[in-house]
Amino acid sequence: MEKKKQLVLATQNLGKIKEFERLLQSANLEIDVLGLKDFPDMPDVEETGSTFAENSLLKARAIAQFTGLPALADDSGLCVDALGGDPGIYSARWSGVHGDDQANTSKVLAQLRELDALSQSQSQSQSQSQLGRVDRSARFVCSVALVFPADHLQQGREIVHEADIAGEIIDQPIGTNGFGYDPIFRPTGYELTTAQMDSQTKDRISHRGQALAKILPQIKELI
Repeated sequence: MEKKKQLVLATQNLGKIKEFERLLQSANLEIDVLGLKDFPDMPDVEETGSTFAENSLLKARAIAQFTGLPALADDSGLCVDALGGDPGIYSARWSGVHGDDQANTSKVLAQLRELDALSQSQSQSQSQSQLGRVDRSARFVCSVALVFPADHLQQGREIVHEADIAGEIIDQPIGTNGFGYDPIFRPTGYELTTAQMDSQTKDRISHRGQALAKILPQIKELI
């Protein structure tokens, strides 16, 4: 009997694991999706790349080597226009503590409030409706990487796809159905934050959902 195909999610982020598993299950793959519960000693790979793509590849390579199985990793983050694209690749540790969602979100909001105050002090000649408000435009970006280990038919092969979703930062967190910066991000054309959306809607429009949709055909074909 042929052994069932396996894929490892190269992350220790429980929010991402839940989201990835949901997205992959909806694709009806005949593949066992493994994760932290199957490899509790999975290393936390240092993200030393200068782009989302570089970091996703670093993680996928390390976990493919560690497990001996094809590995799927992502690197994602929030890019705020008024902050010059920050937090960007530093999104998970923007507050100085890796994975502290509340602290990271609070820092972004505090930075925008500081810019608002600066804008107000520099714009006293403008109408009151224009004072103290910088551009809230932002986007979520996700890069996904699929890497195959030695001894696999596709050994040495690396595939990367990227996607993003545009939106804006609201003034305070709203919603609990999400993680990271979801409670302060409202996608363009929607009245809800990504933390207020049901999972089906979020998966369809999100940066991670779109990036995974791009790489799914190759997962099905090559693993």
